[in-house]
Amino acid sequence: MRIVSISTLIVHVNHRGDWLHVVVDTDAGITGVGEASHSGNDALCAAAVAQFDGILEGDDPREIARIRQALRRKDGGRAYNTALSGLEQALWDVLAQSLGVPLHVLLGGAVRDRLRLYANINRHVTDRSPDGFARAARQAAEEGFTAVKMAPFDEMRHPYRYRTGPKADWRPGVERVRAVRKAIGDGVELAVDCHSRMEVSEAIVVGQELAEVNLFWYEEPVTYMDPKGLAAVGGSVPQPIASAESVFGIEAFLPFTAERCVDVIMPDVKHCGGILELNEIAAAARMRQVLVAPHNPAGPLSTAATAQAASTWSNFYILEFAWGEVDWRCELLSPAERIEEGHLILSKEPGTGHRLNAQTVETHRVTGASMADSSKVQFG
Repeated sequence: MRIVSISTLIVHVNHRGDWLHVVVDTDAGITGVGEASHSGNDALCAAAVAQFDGILEGDDPREIARIRQALRRKDGGRAYNTALSGLEQALWDVLAQSLGVPLHVLLGGAVRDRLRLYANINRHVTDRSPDGFARAARQAAEEGFTAVKMAPFDEMRHPYRYRTGPKADWRPGVERVRAVRKAIGDGVELAVDCHSRMEVSEAIVVGQELAEVNLFWYEEPVTYMDPKGLAAVGGSVPQPIASAESVFGIEAFLPFTAERCVDVIMPDVKHCGGILELNEIAAAARMRQVLVAPHNPAGPLSTAATAQAASTWSNFYILEFAWGEVDWRCELLSPAERIEEGHLILSKEPGTGHRLNAQTVETHRVTGASMADSSKVQFG
């Protein structure tokens, strides 16, 4: 089997970003697809994929280890690494399809066929008032999700802000969190994503302020590039700490696996290097009894790919679900994504378990302006 072409396919979602897919066509008539969304620059990501096409045409797509080794770039940057992660997913999809088995079989077999989800409401909410967040969270809970995540600290984007006192810029965020807790009650778990907008002392104050709402976790109050700072926050607040959504490669996860600086790590199959890297990161986390809750505020294809891997882990915690982004999400894949009582049902179909629905793709496809001329872009 040989690679005939590697291309990108983008579908428009909303103001928060599109879903970019990497498509690998082979001379055996098998097409593999991976997701490479939210690199921060779709055009640059597409340019990297175009370079892969020039390099890998005629290669055997089943030689995944050789290909990932040949293309890895330590200094490739987020867009390149996201493109590589999407390509790697697509290659696994080809391999599993060629053998007629779901991907999890190649990873040792599933230990669960249902994966608990949490509803990330942040990409849905445009009314950023406490009531706006509360309405969305209540609706997600009514749909059966038993855990919800929000990103409430809109006012904390700039470095010159009030950190203490009655006008502190974190106070509106705390009010949003309290409104959501009141709306969903104590029976639904609640996580808060801080998007690394605080420094250590500020994060401790806010974490203590949020003690009364009993958070599921307190996500990246300080940047993942400061693991000691994360550990300091974790030692001073009552909530578990989660981090590492943007880290590429198992080597970069060393601070989170060699020492337990957080309670939960969040590798993302779209950014970390792909499915095999995701598995290796989860295995390394087991050494420190760290739970793995994959980051996944993206499309149904990355959700499916992540589920195939996470279904095999002993330390899987929960999987992120981008709730309420578009009403046609369930129509993008065939067979459709199955969610029951807040759980994703693991597909047993070959490959990642799903194909892209051509009709839905054509309805929402992005062309032209989002693509980059790969000849003008250099990586690594």
